[in-house]
Amino acid sequence: MNHNPRFSEAIRRFDEENARDPNLVFVDGIPYPHELLYAQRLTEWALRLCPEASEALQLAVRCQHICRWQVPRSSYEMTRAGYLRWRNDLKTFHARKAAEILREVGYPDDVIARVQELNLKRNLGRDPECQVLEDALCLVTLQYQFADLMAKTEADKMVGILQKTWKKMSPAARDRALALPFTRPEQELIERALGDAH
Repeated sequence: MNHNPRFSEAIRRFDEENARDPNLVFVDGIPYPHELLYAQRLTEWALRLCPEASEALQLAVRCQHICRWQVPRSSYEMTRAGYLRWRNDLKTFHARKAAEILREVGYPDDVIARVQELNLKRNLGRDPECQVLEDALCLVTLQYQFADLMAKTEADKMVGILQKTWKKMSPAARDRALALPFTRPEQELIERALGDAH
């Protein structure tokens, strides 16, 4: 990872904000603030996929869900339209929050604009760095959140979720996903989703 002082301070500030998340995730019995752990896992995947990731991409990855708990899903209507409005507002919220911190630590407007462009995924499908970010998001979901999601979601719906996730990923990320240590039921569901997709 980049070690220039401005970059290190930005990462520290992002992590400081995410460490305030009241929602905890337990790993080996140890509690971690959810968004802090999520950002660290996202960084790990992005750097695995793209070891030479640019400074802007590394910044965007670390702040992708910054302070997400401050905009709860429950504050929007529990409808499809409400969900889409929530997702859209979240993107803007994260991009704005990240820009404030980047400005405070001394980043110029062009770098801030690039980080926001990645946060908002404006050029997904045309921007290789945006694809790395999307791939990392999908891989974190599959590695760390799949089991919980599968436990509370009906099988047919899970098949649809997996198919949508798969479509978002690059061939390299799909290969990484297939190498993850899934349980037998998880593997069977993935095989069903991929089989139904063809």
